[in-house]
Amino acid sequence: MDSRVSELFGGCCRPGGGPAVGGALKAKGAGGSSGCGGPKGKKKNGRNRGGKANNPPYLPPEAEDGNIEYKLKLVNPSQYRFEHLVTQMKWRLQEGRGEAVYQIGVEDNGLLVGLAEEEMRASLKTLHRMAEKVGADITVLREREVDYDSDTPRKITEVLVRKVPDNQQFLDLRVAVLGNVDSGKSTLLGVLTQGELDNGRGRARLNLFRHLHEIQSGRTSSISFEILGFNSKGEVVNYSDSRTAEEICESSSKMITFIDLAGHHKYLHTTIFGLTSYCPDCALLLVSANTGIAGTTREHLGLALALKVPFFIVVSKVDLCAKTTVERTVRQLERVLKQPGCHKVPMLVTSEDDAVTAAQQFAQSPNVTPIFTLSSVSGESLDLLKVFLNILPPLTNSKEQEELMQQLTEFQVDEIYTVPEVGTVVGGTLSSGICREGDQLVVGPTDDGCFLELRVCSIQRNRSACRVLRAGQAATLALGDFDRALLRKVRWVGGRKAQNFPTNCGVCSCAPHMVSEA
Repeated sequence: MDSRVSELFGGCCRPGGGPAVGGALKAKGAGGSSGCGGPKGKKKNGRNRGGKANNPPYLPPEAEDGNIEYKLKLVNPSQYRFEHLVTQMKWRLQEGRGEAVYQIGVEDNGLLVGLAEEEMRASLKTLHRMAEKVGADITVLREREVDYDSDTPRKITEVLVRKVPDNQQFLDLRVAVLGNVDSGKSTLLGVLTQGELDNGRGRARLNLFRHLHEIQSGRTSSISFEILGFNSKGEVVNYSDSRTAEEICESSSKMITFIDLAGHHKYLHTTIFGLTSYCPDCALLLVSANTGIAGTTREHLGLALALKVPFFIVVSKVDLCAKTTVERTVRQLERVLKQPGCHKVPMLVTSEDDAVTAAQQFAQSPNVTPIFTLSSVSGESLDLLKVFLNILPPLTNSKEQEELMQQLTEFQVDEIYTVPEVGTVVGGTLSSGICREGDQLVVGPTDDGCFLELRVCSIQRNRSACRVLRAGQAATLALGDFDRALLRKVRWVGGRKAQNFPTNCGVCSCAPHMVSEA
């Protein structure tokens, strides 16, 4: 991995691997350790190399905001201290919109002290009690030994705490899937969401296609959505365990919504519409290992950069190539990412430890670009991508979310349907504010510049009922018997009063349609 990762985060890089959280640490059972700008480790006789003292391993100092908490130890706290710790955990969970990461064995200034086995066991027991108090679950992400001025083995433990916020059903991240035609986008999504590997002839993608010509040609021409859930313990919830999307939503604490976009150049406008209208949190750029950067790959990469959508890269079909071919494709990607137009720091993910680090640093810096190499047929390294998606935190903080929720209600219309016995249904994203069942809104402007009143009869998110919709969430709204002819798809929405809306959207010559507060 690129050494610039350590420059971005102030830590140290492990030799031959990605940037380690905590710099000079070694994974449990791994040999050796890496120093931070100084001599490495101790010799077996207890003397330092060159007679110099080790530089202490460290993390960046703990931030007041955010969802990361450092704790040196949590051994037998008093009742007053325990209540304070529970309150602190609630704050971190709120900052992470339902997720928090605890680093046990770390001082507030970031120094990695580590704990002995007995102290670590007692600290994790206390952390479990705290999580139970707030209705959360904990998952140990990784344990690392600290090799610094101590003959007794000491280690730090990184723990994920997850709780579904009381005001919503689940955490939701939208991931746009980009890549050249025949790179395996729909196949990868089929494997992830169906829980079954592909047979090498595209069987996994059949359930994702919406049109007959897509099944016949094997090429996506429209935008489709697929969901992958994770429960509070980080276990995958998909169609292999649940028969319907509603069951997946009910069983999941975190939901990844994949937006499957077209790869053929003929459907590039559809891909652009998907990236601009559905507001993805990040993008997955798929590159075939046997063809490398070809076709529309550069266009899709340029779109993600122009729209400032963070992205990570998946190199697929590694089962069809020799190892040297895969390495050549990865080197080609690294050269492109380091070019002046990109200024990215490529980070090759080869282990579960790398996947955890990549997820955390991907959220901290838009410059870091993780690269995965996997196969949808053999399943090679597929688990690493699942670990990454499970740990990937929300890319917007709670303050930004609260500010959007306090603004006027504006819903962007992207899709329009007519459903029997339901009436007119619009799909899209709530740009700001809060929308509830029964709300009276206005839609427009019409051709003559007017706005029409309507009522939200019901709301659905990921095909399951939802009573309240919050800023940034995608959903469908049932509008009853509202005339569909008065609606049209648009690219963005405006404010409350008609006279404050522009007459066109600034992207095309059409007048924007919006659903807004009455």
